[in-house]
Amino acid sequence: MGRMSSDNITGLLLAMLSSIFIGSSFIVKKKGLKKAGATGTRAGSGGHSYLLEPWWWAGMITMIVGEVANFAAYAYAPAILVTPLGALSIIFSAVLAHFILKETLHIFGVVGCVLCLVGSVTIVLHAPKERKIESVKEVWELATQPGFIVYACIVLALVPVLIFRYVPRYGQTHMIVYIGICSLMGSLTVMGVKAVGIALKLTFSGLNQFTYFQTWFFTVFVVFCCLLQVNYLNKALDTFNTAVVSPVYYVTFTTLTILASIIMFKDWDNQSGSQISTELSGFVTILCGVFLLHKTKDMGGTGAS
Repeated sequence: MGRMSSDNITGLLLAMLSSIFIGSSFIVKKKGLKKAGATGTRAGSGGHSYLLEPWWWAGMITMIVGEVANFAAYAYAPAILVTPLGALSIIFSAVLAHFILKETLHIFGVVGCVLCLVGSVTIVLHAPKERKIESVKEVWELATQPGFIVYACIVLALVPVLIFRYVPRYGQTHMIVYIGICSLMGSLTVMGVKAVGIALKLTFSGLNQFTYFQTWFFTVFVVFCCLLQVNYLNKALDTFNTAVVSPVYYVTFTTLTILASIIMFKDWDNQSGSQISTELSGFVTILCGVFLLHKTKDMGGTGAS
């Protein structure tokens, strides 16, 4: 742990705080969606009655607090460290779902939680140091390199296809359609969040970044992406079991975000093969934990409600 820079430690603490709030928000929002669905059109069927439900707003506020902490974490630590720690939110979510929503947490689910923790610790101990960035223009240069432009174009081509072709046909039966939209856009959102976070961090230190159009571009892009993700995540949460949505969303979102970060920020350039393999092992351990949590929900026999 002594290898970690102070920025990485700050990012780590913010990411952990974020996980507590985000994990709780899934449950509070689900409670709000269930109450709204009992009196109006369900979100999964295109209804928006949840907007009048205090529980849903409490969940949204909790999620916003978590996302703000997460947002700040990206300004201090690389995405390859911050994003996998989202697994901790799955643990909070699974435990709270067990007690509040009465969704069964099987013994193997507990093992899944432990695996998530072990994997998270492994990644924390071997994460790369955050690269020093002196201006938002540097982030813009990274975002406009050919590799990342190709990745962004693929994502921006896939998302409209999912929204206009697959949502009407398979949205209610295949969770991966909603989750795919959230995860693909989420990987670009995180890169934008990182850019805005760095801009704010530099601005607060006396180097105003809001004189550059790039900062405003990243800001508008992040707001648009977040609104899109909230819409489709609501649909997924309302249509399918929370304890299945959270892990599947985590796996797809984290994998794509790490991929985007490696392409854009070249996180692995200064790391040895053994460090990279250890990080990958930690990530696979988390995935195994997430998979166990997912499968034990099936064993618990709780369906979408």
